[in-house]
Amino acid sequence: MLLETVEHETGHNPQWSVLWLHGLGADGNDFAPIVPELVRRDWPALRFVFPHAPVRAVTINGGARMRAWYDIRDFDLANRADLDGVDASVAQVEALIAREAQRGIPSQRLLLAGFSQGGAIALAASLARSAPLAGVIALSTYLPMPLALARQRLQPAVTRPPVFMAHGTQDPVVPVAAGDAGMQAMQAFGFDVAWHRYPMQHAVCAEEIADLGDWIGARFAVG
Repeated sequence: MLLETVEHETGHNPQWSVLWLHGLGADGNDFAPIVPELVRRDWPALRFVFPHAPVRAVTINGGARMRAWYDIRDFDLANRADLDGVDASVAQVEALIAREAQRGIPSQRLLLAGFSQGGAIALAASLARSAPLAGVIALSTYLPMPLALARQRLQPAVTRPPVFMAHGTQDPVVPVAAGDAGMQAMQAFGFDVAWHRYPMQHAVCAEEIADLGDWIGARFAVG
């Protein structure tokens, strides 16, 4: 069963999609307001798809049930992510990517984006894909699995999509060092990573949106 989504189209008959995954405890409405701030007049028509994560118990929050892409078992990054939950969410994301293909937008014209937990799923999904994406956007996040396991999941013959990663230097939720480690891992796996730091906490800032807009525009130029 497909996840429920919030959708915004910036023009008639969109030829590109942006699939954007929210963070822990939020939902698909969380990043919808970013559309008018991000989109530029010379871009092609886009379909933004903002799915709602499933509701599940989250261990670090006392077992409270909330929207989450996977359980967070521990504050220690090495043991933070429930890998079964990660895999289940990657499969749900793949189903949404397949639906976009059915609607006329192949994965080569789809940008997979996410913030925090959503960004972790975006990175995990990019490792195991057998067909290329237009790009991956991972904000204030980390690679949610050990390097050895990530390397096992890596598809060897796929053209790696470009990746935009950004992080706040004062992030108290996901330390910037974790984002930096994820960036280095993705580079080691053959991804072309644009890495940005901003003087902010676990958030998104105007300078980041501007840099992301430049990066997305470059994807359209080569697509």
